[in-house]
Amino acid sequence: MAVRLQREDFDIGAEIAELTQGRTDIGAVATFTGVCRADNEGHRIEAMTLEHYPGMAEAEILRHVEEAQARWPLFGVTVIHRYGRLVPGDNVVLVVATSSHREAAFAAAEFLMDYLKTRAPFWKKEERAGAAGWVEARQADDAAAQRWRQAGRRPGAAE
Repeated sequence: MAVRLQREDFDIGAEIAELTQGRTDIGAVATFTGVCRADNEGHRIEAMTLEHYPGMAEAEILRHVEEAQARWPLFGVTVIHRYGRLVPGDNVVLVVATSSHREAAFAAAEFLMDYLKTRAPFWKKEERAGAAGWVEARQADDAAAQRWRQAGRRPGAAE
């Protein structure tokens, strides 16, 4: 299990290899990579700056990784979240979950991303055409995270 907050980019292949090297019990590796995009709801984005509360952010993410491990039979999890100024095309976040079967790996990765979007203490400022503004929380992200509290597991997932 690894949780890292860093300015520098990450190598997705290297992170997967770190979790799977020498392991023959892993049957599924689910990943999610968030990338800085150039457009947000019709507005051109020149860059975004991610700020976090050091120490608190890692602890909060770790708490959710531990919850994912309690919910699903996982062999390993890596969460990397970048901070600082990022431009379109830059990697922002990586979640890797490994398990014997795809259902657990997919569900854990989705669960972690839903909580990273809504609970991890990050603040995002977008730069648009010479102006900058803080990004407000989205109701759709809150609804995605809420379903985990209601269902306990991913809706529609087999028990």
